[in-house]
Amino acid sequence: MKIRDIMTPRIETISPEATTKEAARKMHDLHIGSLAVTEGGRLVGIITDRDICCRVVATGRDAVMTKVKDVMVKNVTTCFDDQDISDAAHLMADHHIRRLAVLKRDNSMAGFLSVDDLAHGSHELASTVLEAAMPVH
Repeated sequence: MKIRDIMTPRIETISPEATTKEAARKMHDLHIGSLAVTEGGRLVGIITDRDICCRVVATGRDAVMTKVKDVMVKNVTTCFDDQDISDAAHLMADHHIRRLAVLKRDNSMAGFLSVDDLAHGSHELASTVLEAAMPVH
C-alpha cells in the first residue's frame, strides 16, 4: 500500500514569522496537532502542539513574542507519496516521531502521514511506530 492511499492530504500551513500563539490558535480551531511551516510555498519546518507546550509554555516564554521559526523543527523528516507505508513506518520508528511530512516527487507538499493514518493501513506498523516514539524517562 502506498503512503498517498492513507495519508491526510489536507495541509494546514503557517509562516515562520507567525507567533506561537497564532500557531496554537490555528491548531486549536482546526482540531489538529501540527502545522507545516512554509515560506514561498516550500516546507521549511514543522511545528506541533507539543513544541509549543514544551519549548514555549513550559520554559516560560511569551507565546505572543515567540516566533514559530524559533521553536519549529527545521530538519523535517519527509517521505514521498509513492513510497510504501512500511518505508514510512520505518522512518517514523527510526526517528521516534508520530508524523511525517509527505512530499510529491517535485518536493511540493502532498500531505501528512500520522501514526493514526498508518493504523488504517496496518495496525502492526502503527504499533511499531508508537512503541518507538514513546518517550523514555
